[in-house]
Amino acid sequence: MAKHGFKVFDSDMHIMEPPDLWERYIAREFKSEAPRGRTSENVRDLGLIFPRGEGNVNRTAATPHRGHNFEKNQGIYRNHSERGWTGEVQLEAMDVEGIDIAVLFPTRGLSLLTHPDRDPRFAAALARAYNDWLHDFCQADPNRLLGAGMISIYDINDAVEETRRVVEEYGFRSVFLRSNVVNGKNWTDPYYEPLWNTLEELNLPLGFHEASASRSRQAGEQFEPNFGLRRVYAQPFEQMMGLGSFLGGGILQRHPKLKVAFLEANCSWLPWLLWRLDEGYEREGDIFMTDLTMAPSEYFKRQCFISIEPDETPARHTIEEFGCDQLVFSTDYPHGDSRYPHAVESFLKLSLSDADKHKILWDNCARFYGTTEAAQTAKSAGNDATTQQVQ
Repeated sequence: MAKHGFKVFDSDMHIMEPPDLWERYIAREFKSEAPRGRTSENVRDLGLIFPRGEGNVNRTAATPHRGHNFEKNQGIYRNHSERGWTGEVQLEAMDVEGIDIAVLFPTRGLSLLTHPDRDPRFAAALARAYNDWLHDFCQADPNRLLGAGMISIYDINDAVEETRRVVEEYGFRSVFLRSNVVNGKNWTDPYYEPLWNTLEELNLPLGFHEASASRSRQAGEQFEPNFGLRRVYAQPFEQMMGLGSFLGGGILQRHPKLKVAFLEANCSWLPWLLWRLDEGYEREGDIFMTDLTMAPSEYFKRQCFISIEPDETPARHTIEEFGCDQLVFSTDYPHGDSRYPHAVESFLKLSLSDADKHKILWDNCARFYGTTEAAQTAKSAGNDATTQQVQ
């Protein structure tokens, strides 16, 4: 489908879950506790309502149903909502944008497992139900719609088990977590080691994805009730802290085959943060980063990826500093800050070379997710270098 000659692999596209997803797919023992998607005049209502009231209140307020951005999105997505946000609607949206392959992340489900006191068995059932539904959703075209599995870390054994299941039964290409810590355990805690070991064993990439709302503490909440400022800070600040854990906390030193992407939080802050982490390592690494054998930025170059927004002009500084081999493209459809239906066109207007655009729009994402489909598509397009990397 090459758009203006560029094939496009979306590292982070979203679906809109049907309101009754968990009621239909959750294990029978939890039917009475299953949340239901809230519906309202907002065609993109992200809310979830738990029948027993548990988890219905976010620490942060909901997106306001007013303003020019709200009205714009009502117009763009009304038809998608009226048609039920089906797999066919998803594929049509991809065709409009010129997207060949997309890895799919949740919308309502992004905050589903952020409650600090979630019962582990219930949390595992919520994740399993979502993954079962997502597998069915992707059957609209399994070669273009690739699942990112939801996992629950309230019991690390559940996370490991579900990771194996979505790979072995469904062929999902990754699993995802929120950088937002929800169980009181920083990502450097030994508690998570079985999960990191499993991801390495399966050669499965991990996507860290943030959102502007959480039921646990989050950086942006200090701006309540100013949603505009909260959105500015919530995602990048949480991702900065998540990335710091992996780079400075020794996780990537202990797991050299683990691949991690930090999604939907911009990339322009990256040069400063890596400089700051390296400075900290130089000053006090002998005491506080004793696991590390090289500077934090070197682990990023070896194992990490980060998404660029379609119109992120300051990203040129990141590319000047580190090149673009670790940048992946994201449309963020159909969220409130997406540039759909002009995301790809917006990206192509950035002052980048065609070679860099090819890498960001296709090569890097194919390399990160390591998909057979991506390899075959790249090969048919004549991109043998990408094919070799993916295989």
